[in-house]
Amino acid sequence: MPKLKLSVIILTYNEENYIADAIRSVAFADEIIVLDSYSTDRTPEIVSAFNAKLIYRKFDNYSNQRNHAIQSASGEWILFLDADERVSTELKDEIVKSINSHEHDAYKIWFPHFFMGRFLFHYTDKVTRLIKNNNIHFENEVHEKLILKSKPGLLKNHMIHYTYKGLFNFISKKDKYAWFQAKMSVKKGKKATLFLLFFKPFYRFFHTYFIKRVFLDGVPGLAAAAIDAYGVFSRYAKIILLKKELE
Repeated sequence: MPKLKLSVIILTYNEENYIADAIRSVAFADEIIVLDSYSTDRTPEIVSAFNAKLIYRKFDNYSNQRNHAIQSASGEWILFLDADERVSTELKDEIVKSINSHEHDAYKIWFPHFFMGRFLFHYTDKVTRLIKNNNIHFENEVHEKLILKSKPGLLKNHMIHYTYKGLFNFISKKDKYAWFQAKMSVKKGKKATLFLLFFKPFYRFFHTYFIKRVFLDGVPGLAAAAIDAYGVFSRYAKIILLKKELE
């Protein structure tokens, strides 16, 4: 039996409002795998209505979730997708062309953030999401890192990513990541000083707003840069709090 060409891996937890459109956007794939962290909403029921493989694992961190899902992937290539992401027709065509070109073993994809009703094309990331299925694995508990053996290529078309479901969701995500990062930093013995508590957020705002030119994204760009700075402040404040609890 020939090996499947492309597997798509989607991680979910209570994504009933998003998962159907995510799956539809990758219907061109040979295999769709949804790894669910025991959702309490209709996510599993919705997934079961599609031609997708549904597996379960209790969430501990994103690296372990992705590594577990990789074991179930039969494709020669893997595309990692989140439930709030969509593959456009243009990106689909480019993915198909790229995996048949044998030019690279992995590809980065542009991710402009969607915030305040628009895509921010300067508040954006380049993330390796398309990769050849050859003993790949992720590391790190927060902001998982894909270990690569060669330099990835870069696709021209961007992923449609409905990043933040409003202002409070944006801030909540930053707080959630701040707790993860703070706990990991304390575990590694890192310290937070008052200097870092004030300098690091200022530097993050300056770098995001001016160096990355997010000011070109208007008011949403200004709000995103400010919340970014808050996220950094929150992380260092939490490190100080965690350190005091351990003393």
